[in-house]
Amino acid sequence: MGRHGAVPLPTGIRGRRLKGLIVKIHHLNCGSLRTIDSEEGSLPAVCHCLLVETDRDGLVLVESGIGTTDVARPEENLGAEFLGRAQPVLDLAETALHQVTALGFRPEDVRHIVLSHLDLDHAGGLPDFPWAKVHLSEAEHRAALAAPGAHPEDRVRYRPAQWAHRPHWVTYAEPAGDPWFGFDAVRPLEGLDAEILLVPLGGHTRGHSATAVEDSGRWLLHCGDAYYFHREIDPDRPTGHPGTDLLQQITEVDRPLRLGNHARLRELVRLHGDEVDVFSAHDPWELARYTGGAGDAGVR
Repeated sequence: MGRHGAVPLPTGIRGRRLKGLIVKIHHLNCGSLRTIDSEEGSLPAVCHCLLVETDRDGLVLVESGIGTTDVARPEENLGAEFLGRAQPVLDLAETALHQVTALGFRPEDVRHIVLSHLDLDHAGGLPDFPWAKVHLSEAEHRAALAAPGAHPEDRVRYRPAQWAHRPHWVTYAEPAGDPWFGFDAVRPLEGLDAEILLVPLGGHTRGHSATAVEDSGRWLLHCGDAYYFHREIDPDRPTGHPGTDLLQQITEVDRPLRLGNHARLRELVRLHGDEVDVFSAHDPWELARYTGGAGDAGVR
């Protein structure tokens, strides 16, 4: 793993003094969902999470997937509508808690969790790490804790049981922050030395964000639910998927913003694809790039 001092940092982030190192990044599937059919085959959708080993900040979990209490009490925690729509497998072995221990770590080693948003298939693992600091945008935190709000999807997506343990929230307000590869108001995570950034990427929810992680001289950009299908951000021939397109329309809170961010991601891939790897939370083909096989945990 390359040292942070050698990593090219965009204007606005360059001024930070980098002290901590990212040692290794594990790509995990923390929840298999209903199958996606495409010209490339049929694969179950995934909940793509990152487990980041650092030299000073312990383990950092990017997204938390479906948790153990969701598996134990799916009707109560996830609700009938999500269960019917997403058809989750609900396998304890896929939960972040079980995968952390399978990799030889203690659960307590997970000291930070970074969330793109608080949808139930992203926040389900929070109760499994109640001591961890949970990093997310202030707008997302406010919207979720005020739910159900005006959007009809709020009662489906936000499940208060997943944060009933009262996590240690660390929230980030816009428009404070720095530019990063054409994106604005990008923030380093508070209290961490490792180079992990929160990148506003709204539209799917009120405070949706992406997470950028430095990886051996490149960046990984975990886009959460900013898009669902990898061909949507093809810079030359973008195409959607009928099933995931419909789901995005059902769950979006701001269509112009969501589609505008699709365009920004395509431009990022076009101009900086040699510096930034872009992937989303649920596309199994993207996960397979890092694991060598969709649905399996692995290291890149």
